[in-house]
Amino acid sequence: MDNNLLEQIAEIRAAALDAIVAALEARDLPSLADIRVRHLGKKGVITSILKTMGQLPAEERPKFGAFVNSLRETIEHELEVANAKLGSAAFEERLKAEAIDVTIPAKPAHFGHTHPLTIVHDEAVDLFLTLGFTVAEGPEVELSEYCFDKLNTPKGHPARDRQDTFYCDEEETICLRTQTSSVQIRTMENLKPPIRIISPGRVYRKDEVDATHSPIFHQIEGLVIDKGITMGNLKWTLNSLMRGLYGRDVQTRLRPHHFPYTEPSCELDIQCFECGGKGCRLCKDEGWIELLGAGMVHPKVLSGCGIDPGVYSGFAFGIGIERLAMRRFGITDMRLLYENDARFLKQF
Repeated sequence: MDNNLLEQIAEIRAAALDAIVAALEARDLPSLADIRVRHLGKKGVITSILKTMGQLPAEERPKFGAFVNSLRETIEHELEVANAKLGSAAFEERLKAEAIDVTIPAKPAHFGHTHPLTIVHDEAVDLFLTLGFTVAEGPEVELSEYCFDKLNTPKGHPARDRQDTFYCDEEETICLRTQTSSVQIRTMENLKPPIRIISPGRVYRKDEVDATHSPIFHQIEGLVIDKGITMGNLKWTLNSLMRGLYGRDVQTRLRPHHFPYTEPSCELDIQCFECGGKGCRLCKDEGWIELLGAGMVHPKVLSGCGIDPGVYSGFAFGIGIERLAMRRFGITDMRLLYENDARFLKQF
């Protein structure tokens, strides 16, 4: 076999091994990959040498093939050894770099704060539970039958106007509930007296956004049905709630009003917490802030739910949780409750 060809194979072997040693000393994994491609790839050095085999005499080809295969096996073996060494070293370095020193003080954890609406909701629910109430829930997308008709609010009533209510169909048979009173109707249809429930939840009205109004807000409605229930029971219940939330010094008043589903009806006001009753922007210079509506359940409502008004009586009330929260924490603008400003929420 041609000595020049053998010398060429020896030079290739020496150059490949020198390159592997250099890459190993430099801890250069990409260079090892380049060496593999350059010598063992489809267009590599060894493939090019094998293509010259056809120029040799037939008797020399086996010996030449053995030399080339030996060269290939040597380079492959050295590359595997080098890759293993560099991979192990890289793994050790990674372990050192990612090691955790458990003696170093941990970074302080930043915990969230309970939203003021959630705080007041939970406080109010807990107070009612101590008074013997249970919690009832109902759908937010409600039939107008339950939201209006069975609450003695017939078609044509201003409360059913499209300017005030979000309807889901042209026939105005389905709407986003304007109050959780619909849950009271569903409860009276499915339970026999005595009944004592609260129904907290989200409600929707087409109110303009300002310091005390929002088109989406939260209510807690209450209902008590039993024999011998009077306005005195209603007043005591509402005052117990106010004192539980704001302390025994809270000033309240009951003011006559009209609701189609209660008779007689009233509204409960609390003295303005911003001006102390003197009059300001928040209370519109009245010194009092309307907090909730209430009254004795109308006999027609009881009859419509299958309860005899000659035997049973009851009271109902609806409280806006936003207004409770504003009074509880001295918040003067309802919009702050929805802006998700962390500087505001961190105070609670």
